[in-house]
Amino acid sequence: MKVPAITDVKGILVGHATDTAALTGVTVVLTPDGATAGVDVRGGAPGTRETDLLNPVNLVQQVNAVVLTGGSAFGLAAATGVVSWLYERGYGFDVGLTKVPIVPAAVIFDLGIGRADVWPDATMGYAACVAADASVAEGSVGAGIGATVGKVGGMNTAMRGGVGTWSETLADGVTVGALVVVNAFGDVVDPQGRIIAGARGPGQTLVGTGALLRGGLSRQSFADTTGQHTTIAVVATNARLDKAAATRLAIMAQDGLARAIRPAHSPFDGDTVFALSTDVYEAPPLVTLGAVAADVLAIAIVRAVQAATTVAGVPAARDVPSA
Repeated sequence: MKVPAITDVKGILVGHATDTAALTGVTVVLTPDGATAGVDVRGGAPGTRETDLLNPVNLVQQVNAVVLTGGSAFGLAAATGVVSWLYERGYGFDVGLTKVPIVPAAVIFDLGIGRADVWPDATMGYAACVAADASVAEGSVGAGIGATVGKVGGMNTAMRGGVGTWSETLADGVTVGALVVVNAFGDVVDPQGRIIAGARGPGQTLVGTGALLRGGLSRQSFADTTGQHTTIAVVATNARLDKAAATRLAIMAQDGLARAIRPAHSPFDGDTVFALSTDVYEAPPLVTLGAVAADVLAIAIVRAVQAATTVAGVPAARDVPSA
């Protein structure tokens, strides 16, 4: 049986490109025919491209893809490959002389695992587009291959993050889906508040970020990881939204991030959520869409760490007993 995914939203495709040696990669959410877009940047250390364009007061209404990438600021180069792939096929904003593909992007910091001198580039971004289809691999793949969580004490306390997805279809046919790359400073918790992936203490015991912070963990231990985190996501719907409504959808979806990651939106994270509308159905009340978007994003976050695998000595949730 097919697992619910963001590609259940008509007009959405997803592709991954993964460097298993350097432990970095790209995940692209393709909307070649265009999707109305909004964004909400909530973390204190974001790395982004084209987010100002998504402000409702600005001209361009639709995007052709969203790139989620590893490599910190270096990885923004992957978006160039996505632009090339779209341009070659005639997709983009028509400026008369040509069509300009509109491709926002956001990065995670994954340089602390694998190689710090190799990061996603235009070739990898292009490859992610070539691989894009309606299936969505989860876990340690694409931009999630180098993702980690629970880094309050650096990589010594870390566990594996990854890519996750989920969707929900309402009675009127409106679908809301989410895709997320989880690379958080904090811990990932299940709906009952139990930590399923997060900071480890002595003996590899899963103790959690909050406990270590309250227990007087040296400030230097987490100051050394400043700016080395970030959870980035895309929520999408086939409901008809303008840019202002898409922006509000992204804002409400951030609640799902805060439910599933503790703490969220820290000074060290660049938490960013994009929202896409593929304009198929009349929209239900925005409060309904936002509530569902938060729910599916929270589920996708949990799925990301549950699907991850142990890499480079950093354990996955499946290999560490829950707190």
